[in-house]
Amino acid sequence: MQSRIVVTRRIPDSAVELLRSAGDVHVCERDRALDPAELHEVVRGAHGVVTMLGDRVDDELVTAAGPQLQVVANVAVGYDNVDVPAVTGRGVTVTNTPGVLTDATADLGFGLLLMATRRLGEGERLIRSGQPWFFHLGFMLGTGLQGKTLGIIGLGGIGQAMARRARAFGMNIAYAGRRRAAPEVESELDARYLSQDELLREADALSLHCPLTEQTRHLIDESALAKMKPSAVLINTSRGPVVDEKALAEALREGRIAAAGLDVFEREPAVEPALLELDNAVLIPHLGSATVETRSAMAELAARNVAAVLAGTGPITPVGA
Repeated sequence: MQSRIVVTRRIPDSAVELLRSAGDVHVCERDRALDPAELHEVVRGAHGVVTMLGDRVDDELVTAAGPQLQVVANVAVGYDNVDVPAVTGRGVTVTNTPGVLTDATADLGFGLLLMATRRLGEGERLIRSGQPWFFHLGFMLGTGLQGKTLGIIGLGGIGQAMARRARAFGMNIAYAGRRRAAPEVESELDARYLSQDELLREADALSLHCPLTEQTRHLIDESALAKMKPSAVLINTSRGPVVDEKALAEALREGRIAAAGLDVFEREPAVEPALLELDNAVLIPHLGSATVETRSAMAELAARNVAAVLAGTGPITPVGA
């Protein structure tokens, strides 16, 4: 009897073909997340499940699937949608897709930094509005990056890739996080390790690359924003709830920081309404990994994880409890 593999949303055909080599594949042909009742129904009898960020993976899902469930492969580097201790405690392997989205996310993060500092979104809206404009030396001035300090919270793979891009633009690098980076990483990036409070005070641009945990939820809140320079820019390509959106909107409106670029939001797909009214908020719809190459690589890695576990050879990129 073939293993049953459930994919909770559409994925690239290349990944589906990989899964078909490992079992009987059922793909939910939709782009929106299933509600919990629907999700629990479709995973019933599954040996492997490929999930997305909007899917809640917990003890209830494992129970709904049944005792034959062996692996849940999350198509994301983050796994805050997965109750890892509960799932692995039931003997089910959890995997993610690290590494393959590093460059795409860093490209997007640096793009947000350029959009926010050079007012690119604001400028495009002006052109599209049809309003008259003319060039003069004071027209739509932004700020340059050369010689400025990029502060990074979370100098992991994506944080390091962001730092390399910033170095190419002549920026200085400082960072904070739970642990200090390896000496060779600090040397390559000429990066200084600071406390979080020091980083908030010193950074001209602050880029977030930390996972969402109970410790990082609302890490950037009213108190943190108050420590930042009035000229500072905040970039978030990590997880939306790391930032208190209401507090950020107030800080932007009152000029307590200069600008922000957000790819992720607290209650996706909803966005804090106050942010929508602000020209100094650059807002894009979770596009960090949104290249054909990257999304395909993510889905294919998830498929290879499922195939490996079902074949008994063990996961490629396991997530530990």
